Formats: sequence, C-alpha cells, structure tokens
Amino acid sequence: MRLSSLFTTTPSASALLAVSILVGLASAQDRTTEAGEAQILDPTLECSPYNYAPVTNALSQFPTIWDPADILSNDTNAQNRYNSMSSGIPNIQPKGTQPASLMGDFSNYSYPASDPDCWWTYSKCTTPKLSGLAPDMTGTPEPDTLGYGFDDGPNCSHNAFYDFLQQNNQKATLFYIGSNVMNHPLEGQRGLTDGHEICVHTWSHRYMTSLTNTQLFAEFYYSLQAIKLVIGVTPTCWRPPYGDVDDRVRYFANAFGLKTIVWQYDSNDWKAGIDGVTDQDVDNNYMNLITSAQNGTFKSAGTIMLTHELNNFTMSEAIKFYSQLKSAFKYLIPIGVANNQTQPYVETNYSLPTFEQYISGSTTVTASSQPSSSGSSGTGGQAGSGGSTTSGGSTTSGKPGSSGAVGMKAVNGMGFVVATVALLAGAFRVLA
Repeated sequence: MRLSSLFTTTPSASALLAVSILVGLASAQDRTTEAGEAQILDPTLECSPYNYAPVTNALSQFPTIWDPADILSNDTNAQNRYNSMSSGIPNIQPKGTQPASLMGDFSNYSYPASDPDCWWTYSKCTTPKLSGLAPDMTGTPEPDTLGYGFDDGPNCSHNAFYDFLQQNNQKATLFYIGSNVMNHPLEGQRGLTDGHEICVHTWSHRYMTSLTNTQLFAEFYYSLQAIKLVIGVTPTCWRPPYGDVDDRVRYFANAFGLKTIVWQYDSNDWKAGIDGVTDQDVDNNYMNLITSAQNGTFKSAGTIMLTHELNNFTMSEAIKFYSQLKSAFKYLIPIGVANNQTQPYVETNYSLPTFEQYISGSTTVTASSQPSSSGSSGTGGQAGSGGSTTSGGSTTSGKPGSSGAVGMKAVNGMGFVVATVALLAGAFRVLA
C-alpha cells in the first residue's frame, strides 16, 4: 500500500497541518540511534517515520516488505544458495491453494490421515518423519521453567514494554519478522542491546506450508539478511507463524541452521477481538498456565507459551501477568538459555549464559569486542548499506482488527500510515 492510495482528494489545510505537527514532533527526538529511539515513550511518536540509512540503500536487495518473499531475479547469491539446497528438498507439495492458503485457509485441501509430512497444523506433529531432522522444540528440559518469549517484533511502540523487562532484569526470546526489522530497525537493535535472544519469524508471516519451494527459501533467506543487516547477527532459531510447519519447511530451516521452536500453551493474545476471542479469554489462558504450574505440572520439565509483542494489548497482558508467572514458575528465562544453547548466533562474539549461570544472576549476553564467525553465514552474504527508511508499527489502540491474521500483520507493517491517519483524525476534530 502507498500513502497516496489512502487519499482520493487533495488533503485539506488541517490535514497538512497535522502532518507538519507529526514531523515536528519526530524531529525533536533523536531518531538516529538505538539509544535515542529507546527514550521515546509516546506511541504515536514511536511509530512515526524516521530515516535509517543502511535499510533504504539496501531495499532493492530485498522483496517488497510484507509481500510473500520469493528469490529476486537479480540475486545470484540467493539463487546459488537455493541451488545448493535443491537436490535434498523433499517431495512434499505445498499445502492448499494460494492465495487462500497463505492466510491459513486449507478447507478444500485433501490430506492423508496418516500425516506423512508431520504437519503441525493438521496433527500437532513435532517429531519429523523425514530422516535427518531434529524434533521441534516444544518445552524446556529444566523443571518448573517457562521458556519466555514473544513473537511478531520488533513492534514500533515496544519501548515501555522493553523498559519493563529491563527494570525486572528479565531476558526473553524475541521472534522477529524480517519485514518488521526493515520497518523498525532501531527497535530491532534494542532487542540485542538489551540482551534478549533474537530468533527468526519469517519475512512476511504467512503460513509456511502453503509456499512454493523458492518462496520458502526466500522467507528464511531474506529474514536472515534483514536481521544481519540491521542488528548484526545471524540467528540459529526460528518459529513458524501459526505453528504451520511440516517436513519440507523443516528441511529448509535445517539447511539454514535454524532450530524449530513451537509451544505447548497458547495465550491467544494476538486473537483478542477476532473470531469471538475476548480479553477475558486471553486472561483465562494465562491463568490456565499459571494454575498448571502451581499444580506441579512442570515438576519434571518446563514448558513454552505462545505470546506476542504484536500490539499494546498483547504487551500489556505480558506485564499484567508477569508477577503471577514469576510466582508460579521457579524460572522465567529465554528459550535458548532454558535449553543450554549458549551459542545463539552464527557469529561467535555473542554467547548466552548457561541455565545455571542465568538462575544464579548472570543474565547478560556476553559480547566480545571483535565480531567473528564460526563459519559461513546462513544468509548467503550480507546486504548492502546506506539510505533511509520509514519506521511503522502497530496501531496505538493496541488491539488487532477483524481482517484476519495476515491482514492484521500487513496493517502492523504500515503502522506509520496508521499513526499518521490517527493524528489527522484528531486534527480534524480540533480544527473543524
């Protein structure tokens, strides 16, 4: 979507004034560094546009933000990398028919009851049937432990939430969407700066089993490129949007050196306001997990719950239930730490603490002064540098609309437009 498509007539003087106000507010803040951006707490200002040179100069090397990714015709690095994987791609067809399947509509798709592809969406299968693939990570081996993490970042208005985590010395696993990293680069940098574990959550947040082989490859490849370009690291973990994964998808993830992480409990926080899901339903889902922990369900091994930094509601829910989770579980820790995965990135200048170190108080990610690599990057080469970009984000109302998950993500990616239109609407009320 282009900004101009939102207007069918010439903007009024009040609209132009509102835009001028927005630009003026943004220019009064330091929008050039992660530290400066982290100081902004007004959601409208957080989600207003800012320039970040490395992203704009590299935009031509990436698919269109929020569109399903595919290999760019002029990207020889990507094509060569795909060719090196192609001989091992399993003979598993995409599920459903695009475009409906991109949004999870598999209603007319016939699939064998034997679940030959270990399709999580069909059977919650997490142990691959294709040889050479590791089981999906669904919980933690450490007792009374919650693998603590959030999907769909970096959200443009997450500063108050990240401040809360920082004040509590709480680290988490953050599953970042490539398009969001490109839209909100300084916010993405804060995740690493604050010592959180960064994982991949694909480029466009579509149902992965619906994609063609080249689209699947590109969703991983360009997400890794974006995170490397903006944040400077190459993750070794990922989460499939909606949990939609099968052995073909796992093959590509494995080829990129990514561990697949799903969950056992679902807060459904992202769905509040959709399909009849209420705020109370989300509260109840949190309480079900808390009650299970209090009843000793996790005395032998810990668990993972699906939660999001998608919008202000999902982040406020995380804050609301934080103390109760801390009381119910002995430990709330990043998923990598809970599994003693001390090497979170391809680059070897970062390391996570072990489980024992973390629970003893050493929660900080260790970073050496000189970056190095333990091998060839999973991205197949770095993106370029220079340029400017707009930083968008979630709607400041904090709740997703009723347009469905994928449509909601697209709006989230255009949060700059949403924030602008919201400010315009306020100006109309004041100036009319």
